[in-house]
Amino acid sequence: MTVESSQAPVSIVNKDIGSLPAAFPNLSPSILDLFSLSGKSAIITGGARGIGFVISEAYLQAGCSKLAIIDYADNDVVLQNLRETFPKAHITYHHCDVRKAEQVEEVISTIHADFGVIDIFVANAGIAWTAGPLIDQETDFDWHNVMNVDLNGVYYCAKNIGRIFREQGKGSLIMTASMSAHIVNVPQLQAAYNVAKAGVLHLGKSLAIEWAPFARVNTVSPGYIATELSDFVPDELKNSWYAVTPKGRQGLPRELCGAYLYLASDAATYTTGSDMRVDGGYTAV
Repeated sequence: MTVESSQAPVSIVNKDIGSLPAAFPNLSPSILDLFSLSGKSAIITGGARGIGFVISEAYLQAGCSKLAIIDYADNDVVLQNLRETFPKAHITYHHCDVRKAEQVEEVISTIHADFGVIDIFVANAGIAWTAGPLIDQETDFDWHNVMNVDLNGVYYCAKNIGRIFREQGKGSLIMTASMSAHIVNVPQLQAAYNVAKAGVLHLGKSLAIEWAPFARVNTVSPGYIATELSDFVPDELKNSWYAVTPKGRQGLPRELCGAYLYLASDAATYTTGSDMRVDGGYTAV
């Protein structure tokens, strides 16, 4: 005779989840409320320009009450414009080189002391690879620079915000990966960038498992986006991109906002370890 155990099973993926099934979240019946960031606080690295700026603006439009922008360069104009447009929000600007672990730790600690609670962290700061074929490099400087910004910088941010999320028992980390984490771009040669972004993609999946009891971790993989990051690219090369992108163009930074808003919001409480590709169909070919 088989005797059924009355004891609830325990998670084999993450022991800290506890007995199963885990409790459901208490969600609003309104879909608009689920997408709202009203009363929430957020940090965005690289938030003063390009993709990071439109995320900053979108979060404030969605009701984010406290926003901290971390960027390499000081930009009083961006801060002033956002404060004038969103006078009810508490908006701060912090200079930080994400390649420096101690700077990242200090600035996140400062923001945490100011905000009290941090609900959302977007690790978005990144740079492009422009040096050409890997084997033609005379030094390793460009390799290490891309790795230090695009991968190590994300790691420093994740480690420090993860400790805060664990203490709070909640949080959403969103990391900017790239379609280059999934494919090898042509015709430009950018092995270092591809490797760094692939690392971000898998870091996101790995942390989603580690942090499952207390926070969500996801990535967004943009395709070719029309920002200053690609201003140096000649039209001839851009035309070759359009030829292999089903939508036939670059994306606008604002076309990424839906992905970042969804992952930050309560609409995504069951979404973790995921990657959202916003690439005009490039990786579908």
